[in-house]
Amino acid sequence: MKLMIASDIHGDSACTKALLEHYRASGARRLILLGDILYHGPRNPLPAGYAPKEVIALLSQPEVRDSLFCVRGNCDTEVDQMVLPFPILSETALLFVDGRVWFAAHGHRAGADPAADDLPPLEEGSVFLSGHTHIPVLEADGRGILRLNPGSVSLPKGGFPRSYALYEDGLFRILSLEGEEIIREMQWS
Repeated sequence: MKLMIASDIHGDSACTKALLEHYRASGARRLILLGDILYHGPRNPLPAGYAPKEVIALLSQPEVRDSLFCVRGNCDTEVDQMVLPFPILSETALLFVDGRVWFAAHGHRAGADPAADDLPPLEEGSVFLSGHTHIPVLEADGRGILRLNPGSVSLPKGGFPRSYALYEDGLFRILSLEGEEIIREMQWS
């Protein structure tokens, strides 16, 4: 199964268009969004392509909407849920992919800092997905849990480009949204 993972769109329609172009071209079956979809938040600058109503229209297209799994970020609200035709208000989600448990969260409550030991009680071999920091992470921690942060679609930090992740057959890749530069890559088997 091929999956795309992205986070922190923050209402940027140009970046959402680019993400969806990559999604369609990739052949991924599902798009997992890790929160902060429409609002840029009080600590972030206004994204260059800030147009939340356009983001709503892009993500509401049936072929996109019907493929989404989303969790709520710290900038997502009940008002956002009123205008989006897919659920975003669950703070976490458990997915079962290729015989492994994947725990998805935005990361603003726990799990954003790879140095902290604040993950939920996951077993060795599990995958923890988070966004929030806008910095790509792909690493195995000391407990044998893979941590993946796809970075940010619209407001990257730490000198990284805008990015997203792809998963297929145990291979995780974090890719630049501008082109297909591989930022990080790891086989998890």
